[in-house]
Amino acid sequence: MTQSSTDSLSLSRTVLRALIKLNILVGFLIFVFFVISLAAEDFVMRALHLPTAADNATIIKGMRAIMIIGILAAPLTHVVLSRLLAIVETVRAGDPFVILNAARLQTIAWSVLSLEVMHLMVQAIAAGISSKAMKIDISWDISVTRWLAVLLLFVLARVFDQGARMRDELEGTV
Repeated sequence: MTQSSTDSLSLSRTVLRALIKLNILVGFLIFVFFVISLAAEDFVMRALHLPTAADNATIIKGMRAIMIIGILAAPLTHVVLSRLLAIVETVRAGDPFVILNAARLQTIAWSVLSLEVMHLMVQAIAAGISSKAMKIDISWDISVTRWLAVLLLFVLARVFDQGARMRDELEGTV
């Protein structure tokens, strides 16, 4: 393996480990904010410079729904990052084309698909609680690139699976 490849793998491992820790922190903070929103609605609304929760029950419910989606997104993001780190480790070991990596890519694909659906749910909730008096500024943005990435992940998982099976068959005949 070239020095450049080794350096980029080392950097990838470092970045992925940092992102895993950051994801855990963000998930925890969203959870804490959710709990605070249950215990002290008026405090949260004042902190966000919004009218009291009694005046905007729909907004606080929508905000909580979005927080729940954020809390659920953290484990899915963890799945993506940890599986990607495991794939990087197999590349580092010199044997990335294994059936386990195909399964990891498949899991990443389903997780990213779920995250994209959650993204649409957040946008729908924001649009549903927004009003002329209280504009919630989350624009609708359906990214073709992200949906193509999901498709690409499913295709790559299949390619890895087929490649690993073909290699196993070839090794069995030698």
